[in-house]
Amino acid sequence: MGVFPVRLLQIANQLDAEHELRRMGVDPGGIALMASKMVHRCVHLSRLQCRQANVLKQEMLSLGGDAAVARGTVACSIEATDVILMGTDKQLQLLCSKLAAQPFGLRPIATEIEHALARAERGPRSWQTSRRELSLARPLIMGILNATPDSFSDSSHHFDPQQALDRALEMVEQGVDIIDIGGESTRPGAQPVSEELELQRVVPVIRLLAERVSCPLSVDTWKSAVAQGAMDAGAEIINDISGLTFDPRMAQVASRTGAGVVLMHTRGTLETMHNTTTYRDLLGEVAQELSVSLELALSAGIKPERVVLDPGIGFSKNAEGNLELLRRLRELSVLGPPLLVGTSRKSFIGKALGRDASQRVHGTAATVALAVANGASILRVHDVAEMRDAADMAHAITTGLPGKPPPPASH
Repeated sequence: MGVFPVRLLQIANQLDAEHELRRMGVDPGGIALMASKMVHRCVHLSRLQCRQANVLKQEMLSLGGDAAVARGTVACSIEATDVILMGTDKQLQLLCSKLAAQPFGLRPIATEIEHALARAERGPRSWQTSRRELSLARPLIMGILNATPDSFSDSSHHFDPQQALDRALEMVEQGVDIIDIGGESTRPGAQPVSEELELQRVVPVIRLLAERVSCPLSVDTWKSAVAQGAMDAGAEIINDISGLTFDPRMAQVASRTGAGVVLMHTRGTLETMHNTTTYRDLLGEVAQELSVSLELALSAGIKPERVVLDPGIGFSKNAEGNLELLRRLRELSVLGPPLLVGTSRKSFIGKALGRDASQRVHGTAATVALAVANGASILRVHDVAEMRDAADMAHAITTGLPGKPPPPASH
């Protein structure tokens, strides 16, 4: 009797499903019918009316899927319930079709589910800055250039513009795609920096780099005046750790200059954000609060294609929360914009490995690779050469394309 191998297939998306069906020699028409039946998803919906939840559960059961609801939903003895829909892409698509004719405000819910499924499959293709369009066909490496005396991990500080230029040129040789210049440390216990001092630190560096390097320059600041000065000096991206919430004028500066914008998640203030680490539903709350920043951006006239979201690893999260964010990062793709992840040399890596900041390169590489595998498009790092390789290798594994990817096209 011959061996009869049994495998549990790892089908992450429709492309994986189509590949497996083609390998077997399934008829092209069959592939089109069956691929969406091979991808199983759990879709979370928040605070629905009980009558809405009951219809959703009935419809999912009729399609062969299921839905989890809170106790008391069937009898409508509670005010509201979250719902987790469980089914294949095919079942969820059929559900959306059926909901179009249902009462109780279910049609908009169907539209949101359809949008979420589409974003999960396609993903963002590019990021628009004030000067160019950056392709996201491969991961982008954002190199950190600190012009501060108290960075938590940089042993060399680039106050002098010539020193900064030397480091920038080195990063370009190592394969950097974006250089992020910061003039204020946000490490725990760091002293606040005045607007004037921050401008003195970053503007001369940006002005010199803009003349000598061809890659986009980003300014890491939450202050609108610093962002404006940096954009005038040649930056084209504003990286705001507050997600437009610390300075009410920042959104207008970003809109007026046409900057690419990174909206990071944090809580509290500069003084308290490293202590506000308690969540009931970490991914749900981070997604909700990032969506508020996204709405602030869009309401100010910032175009969607200019926005990138950053879950804020190390900001308002403890070590366990940082690990959970990395593990479940792809859940944030439902918001639409590309995802940026900054894990470089951070303390949660030190806690996991027992390493100080100077010994966290290998740990950082693991987080970069997993971030790429879980949907990150941009990685903010100190060690450009090492993380370029880690990101490209992770991209090769996840896409099945082993050749060295081309640099991001821009114009």
